[in-house]
Amino acid sequence: MKDINILGIESSCDETAAAVVRNGREVLSNVINSQIETHTIYGGVVPEIASRKHIEVIVQVVREALKKASMTISDIDAVAVTYGPGLVGPLLVGVSYAKAYAYGCGKPLVGVHHIEGHIAANYIDNKELEPPFMCLIVSGGHTHLVNVRAYGEYEILGRTMDDAAGEAYDKVARAIGLGYPGGPKIDRAAKEGDPEAIPFPRAHIEGDEYDFSFSGLKSAVLNYLNSCEMKGIQVNTADVAASFQAAVVDVLVGNSMKALEAHNADKFAIAGGVASNSALREAMEGACRERNVRFYRPSPILCTDNGAMIAAAAYHEYIKGNFSGLSLNAVPNLRLGQKQNKP
Repeated sequence: MKDINILGIESSCDETAAAVVRNGREVLSNVINSQIETHTIYGGVVPEIASRKHIEVIVQVVREALKKASMTISDIDAVAVTYGPGLVGPLLVGVSYAKAYAYGCGKPLVGVHHIEGHIAANYIDNKELEPPFMCLIVSGGHTHLVNVRAYGEYEILGRTMDDAAGEAYDKVARAIGLGYPGGPKIDRAAKEGDPEAIPFPRAHIEGDEYDFSFSGLKSAVLNYLNSCEMKGIQVNTADVAASFQAAVVDVLVGNSMKALEAHNADKFAIAGGVASNSALREAMEGACRERNVRFYRPSPILCTDNGAMIAAAAYHEYIKGNFSGLSLNAVPNLRLGQKQNKP
């Protein structure tokens, strides 16, 4: 069978990324241009600034991805791009560039759902992994518990009803003075703190046992900080970080294990930016081990937004002949499983 080389482009938030992936599993290049330093002074991503930065670097990022893969566009079989969900401005930059690039080079275009890309990141580091399996996607914008029935076939079992887990990390990190991005900074601070120091709440949604809610936890942290300030009590930042993180991890692991047992799944994966969190990885691995469930996780570089995961997800659409037309547009609130625009 002929090798299939796909150029993947990702620009849904604040990373401009491109990669070349062979047969959906072998990464030949993976170039990521991060805007973290640009947005740090604002305490979060500013969409208009992110859009402009994508425009500035996307040409160079794609060229570098091809160069590192030792390929030209003639060696590429298809161009894949994230078209949602995400920030509309950044998405439009990637989609517009990918459409023009594919049209100009006469290559098929494949629109990819961002969350599907995160799921597919597991195929790169775990080449033996195949559906069916269960996957928890946790990032700054998404918290989804998904039953992966087959390539491209998903059943959403649970999702956040308010803040995504990564969003809660960013807001709490800002509140306790750690700054942006919150995930890695809270993870580091928590290693020095006591996870049982402060009894922060664990939200459980009645009637929707697999869904998540983190806004109450975020409010509890803010109330605790305000209470300490009013009483003149010095805040132990490490204890707050550790206690907050323990509450998030407990809910993520608890809901995931309930769903896993109810569906008799024997394979479980995590994905997304928060999937690189050391406490979550350790707790989830331990919970799966107790249940004799095989546990999968991408390497940290594949947890962040990247082009390799988009190309990996696109491979299976390419094999099925599911291509996108030039009418493909950015869809900021795209639902997992929603069909893309066809030719």
